[in-house]
Amino acid sequence: MARIAGVNIPTNKRVVIALQYIHGIGPKVASEIITKTNIDNARRVNELTDSEVMQIREVIDADCVVEGDLRRETSMNIKRLMDLGCYRGLRHRRGLPVRGQRTSTNARTRKGPARAIAGKKK
Repeated sequence: MARIAGVNIPTNKRVVIALQYIHGIGPKVASEIITKTNIDNARRVNELTDSEVMQIREVIDADCVVEGDLRRETSMNIKRLMDLGCYRGLRHRRGLPVRGQRTSTNARTRKGPARAIAGKKK
């Protein structure tokens, strides 16, 4: 099992798909990494040599912000908005949708499960 950027990559998948298990690497960045390291698109992770895995690691370290650093950066950006007290920060603080969605209905993902209102029986 290959370990890249602190993540165990699945061995039986193609390299392009397996790289997407790393937080911060999507389809486009994964294919760019493959082209930079000159690895065939159809190869699987268990067919890679140790030197190819090292090449992938070096490219990711040089070019991409991934895993812990990316999560830390995202949380710091949200914390900065909350400390500023701007509208987006207030929405984050209250646990409401940040990007202008309606909240009368359809905000259940952000607001959590519906809570019953006491004395609402008719």
